[in-house]
Amino acid sequence: MTNDREKLEQLKELAGLEPDDPVVHYGLGSEHLRLGEFAEAAAALRRTLELKPDYSAAYRELGKALEKLGEREQAIAAYQKGREVACAKGDLQTSREIEVFLKRLGAT
Repeated sequence: MTNDREKLEQLKELAGLEPDDPVVHYGLGSEHLRLGEFAEAAAALRRTLELKPDYSAAYRELGKALEKLGEREQAIAAYQKGREVACAKGDLQTSREIEVFLKRLGAT
């Protein structure tokens, strides 16, 4: 069983091998977020969105990272864009989750 650091290193290596794969960058960003490395998470999730602007879950995770960094307005903007994308794609689960985060920030 790999530990958290090994998993993160594997994802970093994979991102280097597959620099244009949004799923790899999303995984890397999610793992950084889980480990409390919020700036790194935000960077990886922004890369995800550069590669795939309609990746609604990436907006949700980016919003979380930005919140943890104290970037409230940027977090709200990420969540709002994510909600817009999720609704356009019919991704109701992600849209509902984002609504909860926006309500918590008083931004709905």
